[in-house]
Amino acid sequence: MTLRWSTQIGRVGAPPWLSEDPSLLLPAASIGKLLLLGLAAEMFEMGTLAREEPLHRSDGVFVRDSGIWHALSQDVLPAVDVCRLIGLVSDNLATNVLLQRVGLASVEEYADRLRLAPLALLDYARGSRDPADPEVAETLSVASAASLIRFMELLDSGRIGAEVREWLSLDTDLSMVADAFGLDPLAHNGIGGGDPGRFTLLQKTGTNEGIRADTGLVHAGGERTAYAVIAHWDEATDGDRLPEVVARMRDIGRQIRDRLESPTP
Repeated sequence: MTLRWSTQIGRVGAPPWLSEDPSLLLPAASIGKLLLLGLAAEMFEMGTLAREEPLHRSDGVFVRDSGIWHALSQDVLPAVDVCRLIGLVSDNLATNVLLQRVGLASVEEYADRLRLAPLALLDYARGSRDPADPEVAETLSVASAASLIRFMELLDSGRIGAEVREWLSLDTDLSMVADAFGLDPLAHNGIGGGDPGRFTLLQKTGTNEGIRADTGLVHAGGERTAYAVIAHWDEATDGDRLPEVVARMRDIGRQIRDRLESPTP
């Protein structure tokens, strides 16, 4: 296997100005959590899940790695705070607790209804994946750049619940494409009256061995850009490609920044 990319960037509603294999389906780590957040926001609006419904962390597949809930003393959180943890730090335990509540089949139905395939959340977050276990998916999620752009454009148009915008604006992982925007990772969404700076960013990332993915919406002035970048490689055969991958993703971010600062008609 060689390093593979699926990439698409462009002004919202316009043809992309950068595109590389946008339909290529790749493992995308935590990116598939977008579907879970979209479904939760819809259920809040419909009243089938209450924002203040208490969710118990003992109800989910326990995992310690990504996130902070496993390190907190609070065993129970309202559903809306569980969503915030997923947006903030891609919290795997919060993901599993919420997924246990709403069901993986409901996430799949939500993705089908919005025609978001091949973007898919395939499983719970797990500390390890045994390929011999039929109950365990090979990877947490899969996506193509084109499917992620569709999600972002639906979010921009209001067809995906507005609360998802708040949750994605909390994301602290600005290590990839978003590095170029010069934002404070811990305080860049302007909630509470803070200054969000030159750019407004809604974003979700995914990281795992041999996977880096970043997708989002960037606003500056009246310009709105949707981007999706996924890289996948096999460290056993391809070696350490991470410095190369991150460098290219940050360069793509600089291209987005430069176009937003000097928009063309």
